[in-house]
Amino acid sequence: MKILVTGGAGFLGSHVCDYYRKKNWEVVAYDNLTKYELNRTGYNADSARNYNIGFLKNAGVTLLKADIRDSQALLNATKGCDYIVHTAAQPAMTIGLENPDLDFSTNVIGTYNVLSTARALNIPVANCCTIHVYGNGINDHLTEEETRYALSPSAIDENYPILSGKITPLHASKICGEHYTRMFIDSYGLKAASFRLTGLYGERQFGGEDHGWVANFTIRTIMGRPITLFNTGKQVRDILHAQDLCACFHAFFTQQVPGIYTVGGGEEHAISLLETIEYLNKLNGGQSSPIVAGGERFGDLNYFVSNIRKVQENLQWKPCIHPQKGIAYLYNWVKENQNLFCC
Repeated sequence: MKILVTGGAGFLGSHVCDYYRKKNWEVVAYDNLTKYELNRTGYNADSARNYNIGFLKNAGVTLLKADIRDSQALLNATKGCDYIVHTAAQPAMTIGLENPDLDFSTNVIGTYNVLSTARALNIPVANCCTIHVYGNGINDHLTEEETRYALSPSAIDENYPILSGKITPLHASKICGEHYTRMFIDSYGLKAASFRLTGLYGERQFGGEDHGWVANFTIRTIMGRPITLFNTGKQVRDILHAQDLCACFHAFFTQQVPGIYTVGGGEEHAISLLETIEYLNKLNGGQSSPIVAGGERFGDLNYFVSNIRKVQENLQWKPCIHPQKGIAYLYNWVKENQNLFCC
């Protein structure tokens, strides 16, 4: 069996590549190897990019430098594959606001090209979307007390209203990609799924303030750098380890039930930002980093916990890595690779 992973040299993509190599699949990582996100982290962007490239090569992955916006290159690279997992994206709200052209071309045109390629070759495809498609209007319905973990509202499923509140380029581009996924399913019978993802974290995640908050907190705790905490710190997410998501991608390949799925850790994996910092301090021998108040940030959600019943029933999947276990995995990886996070 053979799989093409767009964005294969990125955090999530590298986990997908590794997952399928361990299943003895032939794996192609399709990536343009840009460093938009890495350059914003303040870490060593060149070392970070080279680390993942070396990881893929050691795992026996074929790395192809190319762009999802190049439809012909994508089609040529995918011939002979049995499955596409589409992780390539412009994922940061801040970058989308600063560069809406990049956001649109990557998340809309790029995703359309991936779906069109899957249709042309008649193979299933998994698309990575985001819970940001729900919009930030969720905040308007919650009191400060309700954002506390102990008093959190009900988990949110696929029927919850989308694009509520004020939207950013990222909101618009990601929902377009999801609409096109649904269109290819409805109009052409494509075996496709779009996963509304939340709280992803894990090893090889070079998290910055605008994306990958669990990794960002972990790195700053270990390196002794200040942590910028936006809003109150009581915001809640159901975090999901990358390996659990890889298992979900494979569950879709196995079951091939097309549709839109909200995928996170669910209520059992919900944790607040402050609780995450507290646990990291414990792992770090009680040593904590200074907290800097970042104030309100446009587009952020105060609360999100996924109702994962649909994906459990249709794909026979559930997350297995508890936050404390998964955060410890991430902590140990950062601890062993501190040189990657030097300024």
